[in-house]
Amino acid sequence: MQRSYLFQQVKPRLVWWFLLLILVICSGQVSRGEDLLPWQEIRRMPAPAAHQAAVADRRFVYAVTSHLIEKYDRSSGQLLATSNGPALHLNSGFLWKGQVLSAHSNYPRTPEESEIKILNPQTMQLTTWHSFHDYGGSLTWVVRRHDTWLCNFALYDEKNHQTFLVEFDDDWKELQRWSYPPELIAELGTFSLSGGVWYQNGLLVTGHDKPEVYRVTIPQRGRQLVFQGRAAVPFTGQGIAVDPETVGLVGISRAEKQIIFAEQKAKTAK
Repeated sequence: MQRSYLFQQVKPRLVWWFLLLILVICSGQVSRGEDLLPWQEIRRMPAPAAHQAAVADRRFVYAVTSHLIEKYDRSSGQLLATSNGPALHLNSGFLWKGQVLSAHSNYPRTPEESEIKILNPQTMQLTTWHSFHDYGGSLTWVVRRHDTWLCNFALYDEKNHQTFLVEFDDDWKELQRWSYPPELIAELGTFSLSGGVWYQNGLLVTGHDKPEVYRVTIPQRGRQLVFQGRAAVPFTGQGIAVDPETVGLVGISRAEKQIIFAEQKAKTAK
């Protein structure tokens, strides 16, 4: 009886403030996301064009800079060829049916123009594959998810929280779009998301310069991606790709002009 009496004397406003405080504390603890299993370097190779991204197949490795793509022999690291064709701001690489797709924009020019460039590895000719024109942001990466395309359109500085992900069908009809969770955007500073891959039923995305990869998943409902956690990686942001040989990741060190291969090591039993 005494406990019931005391509870009834507490002012409702104080109760609400207490509940709000608990929610803030809990959200702060969860928002950082889980620290996921780190990625470990297994190999690196020099590449002068390793400025924006890297992508690999089982025989060759491609380094992406703003204006061109270089092709290297995977075994020896020897430079084999350089792309031909105009480009202003290539951002990523994605292996698709034996060719290399690269997100391309006219950043920082306005109005924004985004498109997907395609590289023929035999001729090394770089041409436009699909144009989005002004879609509301600068295209930074494109990947395949099952039978649809996922494209990231980046905004920067005070607008980087407006960066968005769009799902398209094969006719480039928009199916749906999502925003990114605030706790992930907070890690980017004034930059945006430079790289992304579809990996184990979720997205691994990178920022501009932190040696971290962030995992987000697509919600069953709602228009905001779900932040799952982060993992340390041996490369510093920028564009990444899945390596078909190791099923690991390929990234770059922009400062060292190197392509870096990484694997996620399983936890060992103690």
